[in-house]
Amino acid sequence: MNTKHKSECGTEQQPWLWPGSGLAGQLVAVWVRAMSAPGTARLSWGHSALACLCDCHSNFTRLHRASNGCREFNLAVKRLPWNQLPCLVLQSELGELLGLMHYMEGLRLISAVELVAPTSDENVTVTDTELSGVPVRLFLPQRPPGGLRRAVLFFHGGGWCLGDAGMHGYDLMSRRISNELNAVVVSVNYRLAPPHRFPAQFEDVYSVTKFFLQDKVLSQYGVDPARVCVAGDSAGGNLAAAVAQQLSEDPEVKTKLKAQVLIYPALQALDLDLPSYRDNAHKPLLPRALMVRFWSEYLSAEPALRAAMAAGRHVPPEAAPLLPLLDWSRWLPAAMRGAHAYEGPALGGAGLARRFPALLDPRACPLLAPEARLRRLPPAFVLTCEHDVLRDDGAMYAARLRAAGVPVTHHHAEDAFHGAMTFLAWPLELAVGHRLFDTCMGWLKENL
Repeated sequence: MNTKHKSECGTEQQPWLWPGSGLAGQLVAVWVRAMSAPGTARLSWGHSALACLCDCHSNFTRLHRASNGCREFNLAVKRLPWNQLPCLVLQSELGELLGLMHYMEGLRLISAVELVAPTSDENVTVTDTELSGVPVRLFLPQRPPGGLRRAVLFFHGGGWCLGDAGMHGYDLMSRRISNELNAVVVSVNYRLAPPHRFPAQFEDVYSVTKFFLQDKVLSQYGVDPARVCVAGDSAGGNLAAAVAQQLSEDPEVKTKLKAQVLIYPALQALDLDLPSYRDNAHKPLLPRALMVRFWSEYLSAEPALRAAMAAGRHVPPEAAPLLPLLDWSRWLPAAMRGAHAYEGPALGGAGLARRFPALLDPRACPLLAPEARLRRLPPAFVLTCEHDVLRDDGAMYAARLRAAGVPVTHHHAEDAFHGAMTFLAWPLELAVGHRLFDTCMGWLKENL
């Protein structure tokens, strides 16, 4: 990657700022860079990046001067809720430090800011309801079907700890999928960690999917049993992959999935030193430290797991036979391997498998599934982004699915970052988000 780029305003950018994303995207990157930096580095960023993003007029003036007064800067400042987001992150850290709240409880305020009511429009009827006792947001197209409809079961991202089907970005995505595909969309509000740990999240999405695939339910919503898929982004992509695997072996389920859509999915927690973790350790929107926090919160309530994962001491000796499934020197394209040398994760001490069994469970880590299980899976669309710690998870899964004979479309976005596809509307709208969403929709129109 070039060390410098030119922004749309003609100013030089640092390498972690995204070319072509517009100044709104650059300001997002400044904020996340400050949030994801190590402790000492964060202090040096704090008085510049954080201050300017916390509605500090003098720093806005400085940024405005640096942007040569371009119109996009003025629009970005007006649109983005700078006075809320950085302060919520700092509040969360301080609250946990003082024992007032869990870090994730603080971050959930960000989700709350984004929540929108279930509002129907001329194209889609939107309701909040429950399926199999699990809250869902249901999107029903109003257009005459002209036959049976497609259906998409969507699982939102957020590291199994954050997120909501009612967040503006997810509501918009589901609404557009429903309207453009003339499809029933079920967006699942699964339980979050804390307090709910694995397998609660998986059990919720699996329960909804299995319930929806019953003949009487499909008939109720006018859905074609041969045109149902699961989809999800980030942690939701993990859940979608796990659900697809489990359904393929469930003798009680007669309806088979037509497809699976995995958007920058998290698929394994054993090797957190993949080339993508090294290359993107401090990049937005998902630095390595935050991904380690998400995995540890999902898999266990023990704080010791997070420390072990951060140091690479969490891999149980019993994982040794599974490590070839994660051998990135075999499964990654050469361009993604780069100049990195493969060593493989070091094995930790005895007792890890007993304390943290989810580390070896394919329902939590779908990349650990044997080839025989992968062979039964439906065609897959896998989206990965270059500037993302999870890039290699998705790329290796695509390669393993292909080796197992599963039809796979792997779309790799060289200029995109984790979470990019949710940047579809004000106040966080980027061209790359629309492009990735359109690519995904194009695949669904042809394959679902």
